Amino acid sequence: MPYRRKPAAALGAAALTLLLGAYATPASGQSTPNGRQAVASDGLTVPAIAAQTGQVDKTAQADQTGQVGQAAQVALAGQVSQVGQANMVGQVALAGRVSRAGQAGEVVQSSQADQAVQSSQTGRAVRSRQAGRRDVARSAGLARFYQQKLVFKPCDPPKLPPGAPVVRTECARLKVPLDYRKPKGRQAETALLRVPARGGDRIGSLVLNPGGPGFPGTTHAALTAAIWAKSPITERFDLVGFDPRGVGGSKPALDCYTDAQRDHGAKLSSTPAGLDDWTERETRRLVEQCAARSGGKQVIAHVGTRDVARDMDVLRQALGDAKLSFAGTSYGTRLGAVYAEMFPRNVRALVLDGAMDPLADTYERRVQQATGMQRSFERMAASCATRPDCPLGTDPKRATQAFQRLVRPLIDKPARTSDGRGLTFEQAVEGMTAAMYGPAAWPAAIAGMAELKAGKGDTLQKLRDGYHERGADGHYSRSLEATLVINCLDEERHTPEQETAMNRAWFKAAPFTDHGRTIKQARDGCEHWPVKPTLGYPYATNIKGLPGTLTVSVTNDPITPHQGGVNLAKALGGGLLTVEGDQHGALLAGNACVGKVVAAYLIDLEVPAAGTRCKL
Repeated sequence: MPYRRKPAAALGAAALTLLLGAYATPASGQSTPNGRQAVASDGLTVPAIAAQTGQVDKTAQADQTGQVGQAAQVALAGQVSQVGQANMVGQVALAGRVSRAGQAGEVVQSSQADQAVQSSQTGRAVRSRQAGRRDVARSAGLARFYQQKLVFKPCDPPKLPPGAPVVRTECARLKVPLDYRKPKGRQAETALLRVPARGGDRIGSLVLNPGGPGFPGTTHAALTAAIWAKSPITERFDLVGFDPRGVGGSKPALDCYTDAQRDHGAKLSSTPAGLDDWTERETRRLVEQCAARSGGKQVIAHVGTRDVARDMDVLRQALGDAKLSFAGTSYGTRLGAVYAEMFPRNVRALVLDGAMDPLADTYERRVQQATGMQRSFERMAASCATRPDCPLGTDPKRATQAFQRLVRPLIDKPARTSDGRGLTFEQAVEGMTAAMYGPAAWPAAIAGMAELKAGKGDTLQKLRDGYHERGADGHYSRSLEATLVINCLDEERHTPEQETAMNRAWFKAAPFTDHGRTIKQARDGCEHWPVKPTLGYPYATNIKGLPGTLTVSVTNDPITPHQGGVNLAKALGGGLLTVEGDQHGALLAGNACVGKVVAAYLIDLEVPAAGTRCKL
């Protein structure tokens, strides 16, 4: 398949699985990955990204917001999974944020799903719910999967950031049917990593998902265990990470492009439309190439969220847990919510951090993401403007135009970089987008813009490479390719007219990403996928028999807007912890207030009183 000369800007929520975390005394809160648009998800997965291959230390040390003490130390280490998963570059460890003493976390105990929402969404909700529950019908052929015995063996932990506590890890593999309608047919294997509970009074397993979709949970479990080293959660629970089907060390693994194609701009979404758009012929070839490199069309037809939710139920049983305890961030909130819809009576506890809105369709969520990104850009520009040497100038109101003047010339003439690859417009925007996940990465982004003014693109290229998980050897993790394929099964399928309208709405909401050229026709890369989308919108509504859940939502989350968390909590009839802050997700932020609320919920199933709040 011919590949693109210029890469698409990965704009959206859950693309990057980076961890904002603290090794500070207060046991943890959590951050996480989250999303993208070039890989559309909300993904998520994770909070602030900073620099990547070597540390952009000098640029990340000064806190551009002017707030003394908010840690901006960025330690970037390549994360290698035990189970042969792709090398993950760009993991971010942020020194812990110290919460104000005695600050209460706010939890709003929601009642059952909002009646107005129910009435307006009834048709789609019923269809979505019925589809999900039809999926759950368990045939006799599934008994062998539910009855399998996992064999965990000691394995080397992933490479953790310097100073992280040592964790003891065990690995295993779970077998599941590739197609649940054909349990005697082809099988898939899910890679697992477990960190055993530190104490003797064990409750069970806490299954984790870092976001994406498309990011491995095995490395995430080890990192979470290190960040929560002093938390009562790791005393009472085994932390279990799994690489969802098609992802990381699981088999078969999703793969659409060669490393050379990724370096030359292989497209991962239609954004930014108007520069190098997919043709219909190319979207057909995309299907063929992804299928050929991933193990066939049957594979790329069965990696959606509903498939993974079923795998999680098999995993729950194989771990020996009567009910599931789960913590998911960014896209992981979608996975948790869909599991709740499909298996409500198998839920013990769900912590959903940096929530994707279950009521928003693909168009609405993309625009929400773009709006959040622009707000984050403007906050970064305002902090930069306090310095006389700010590369965007000292007037925050003109920052968007200043950035456009800086990056638009790269459309015709890429900036030079030390490795000779050059920095294109799309790559510069991707690097800036990666830095919008949270304030910890703003210093690197500001340094990158200052460098670009001098004609060099190395720092923005490092940010972009961290987002794409490109190693120093030129090898790419396949996480964003997995995101592309999974979203073909989760997101709504757009006509060229709808995709073009969505791109125009994106640029209107996030003008810092706009190239300024005419958009003629954008195409949905999934338009010729061999099966229709399987998720359905809205999802996770009108669920009966679901116990109390906990949604954690940051007020100024740039990737998954706070209102989405409010909507998810209402849809599930559960609790909402509102966290004041400016980053994507809060679970791994090292915040004592968040950590206390989450631990009380997971251990004792206590949902805090309505009206409490935490502050990062």
